[in-house]
Amino acid sequence: MAEHYDVIIIGTGAGGGTLAHALAGSGKKILLLERGDFLPRETQNWDPRPVFVDGRYISKDTWFDGDGKPFQPQVHYFVGGATKLYGAALYRLRPGDFGELRHVDGISPAWPLSYDDFEPWYSQAEQMYQVHGNSGEDPTEGHRSMAYPWPAVSHEPRIAEISAGLEKGGYRPFHAPCGIMLDEADRPRSTCIRCTWCDGYPCLVHAKSDAEVIAVRPVLSQPNVTLLTGAEVTRLETDASGRTVTGVVVSRDGDRAVYTGDIVAVCAGAANSAKLLLNSASDAHPHGLANGSDQVGRNYMFHNCKAVVALSKEKNDTVFQKTLGINDFYFATDDYEYPAGNIQMIGKSNAEAMRGEKPKLTKLSPEWTLSDVASHAVDFWLTTEDLPLPENRVTTDADGNVHLAYQSSNDAEADRLYEELKKILNHTGMAEHHVLGKNFYMDMSIPVAGCAHQAGTCRFGTDPATSALDVNCKAHELDNLYVVDTSFFPSIGAVNPALTAIANALRVGEVIRQRIAP
Repeated sequence: MAEHYDVIIIGTGAGGGTLAHALAGSGKKILLLERGDFLPRETQNWDPRPVFVDGRYISKDTWFDGDGKPFQPQVHYFVGGATKLYGAALYRLRPGDFGELRHVDGISPAWPLSYDDFEPWYSQAEQMYQVHGNSGEDPTEGHRSMAYPWPAVSHEPRIAEISAGLEKGGYRPFHAPCGIMLDEADRPRSTCIRCTWCDGYPCLVHAKSDAEVIAVRPVLSQPNVTLLTGAEVTRLETDASGRTVTGVVVSRDGDRAVYTGDIVAVCAGAANSAKLLLNSASDAHPHGLANGSDQVGRNYMFHNCKAVVALSKEKNDTVFQKTLGINDFYFATDDYEYPAGNIQMIGKSNAEAMRGEKPKLTKLSPEWTLSDVASHAVDFWLTTEDLPLPENRVTTDADGNVHLAYQSSNDAEADRLYEELKKILNHTGMAEHHVLGKNFYMDMSIPVAGCAHQAGTCRFGTDPATSALDVNCKAHELDNLYVVDTSFFPSIGAVNPALTAIANALRVGEVIRQRIAP
């Protein structure tokens, strides 16, 4: 039997890494278990071919879809988890997202807590993750108790032109909130160099506000914090009553070890957290840990997303493009009764990334054609809320493998958002300058393997019959088990989930800190 800890945290991403940071100052013994290693700093970090075409940093896992067809999920196992390759778009959910919302395909349920309950933790999360933004620009945002810690990242000329055109057309574009360590007032000393590689790439200079750099590394020097890498947790064991987790079973370097802790926090990501709980079935929990409600694994969400490339005759020389967002269609409007979602800029196109993202479309195109297309591209990310449907779920087979059944929802709303994007571009003058025709758009729908925004498999709530976790993200059925990642989401809204995961980890961290206090 291995050493005993006060808290064991499984996973080091937005949830687990932040939770470790929140608890490190308690002086209690904390064990961080990460199945991956530190992501290497290497020139390939900023090379689109290994990143997008070769999938250098994507896990070698095999999952299976609802029909049993194998696929490689775009998940990343490193210290820092999915945040190592995220775009650092750190949005708060809107206040309306915490209430019940009517969609074209059904109801997005209310949360057991309100925006007001989360607001102080959002503010702490923004301070910790050095979020840049301007409050008051986005008409859908909620009140805030603290200003953004850093001013919004400035628009480059082409994006400033688009923003001005949108404002002239009566829209309300805003500076997108972004977590990067950029000091535009003192660029020579700025950690961030404002490069083009922030979206979907690891940061070679450690200037992205990811969970490794912001949360994990700063606490590793503390004697009460231990990090084990290459440590995949395969099972949680309980006592005979099933009320207490008594062992965390780890596979590391081909060996099996069992660690014990007074409190265990599962923070492995929505799919893998569900996998671990389901694979920990026992006599006391025949359907998996925390699963008396049959909710573990259900309600999987990952957004109804689309990446869109608009082309114009004039070049787009923007380097850092992720500075603009539009929420005019986030909720119902006067001429559309349903929420359509969020529009934001994404990282600038390049030829190799386009070849990797759409190989069937581009494999016959000469390189110069793709390069020319990329140099004229303006790139957008469209996000529509998908619903927490019970049949969209993670299950595991006899070998413990993940099976992910998923059908999209609110497709009509996503289509509406796409049409709204085309309309608003007319106000920027872009449509009349498209190089391949007046209304040429190359769109890339995100398949189920693209699970960066996964959420919802262990929803929290007040009723143990309809939720796996209580409002503090402790399992209803166990006294010392918490799930602290995006699994707890009852709904997902239409903005990136990372900041909500971070804020919740700080919130739950305070709960656990009080519980373990002497």
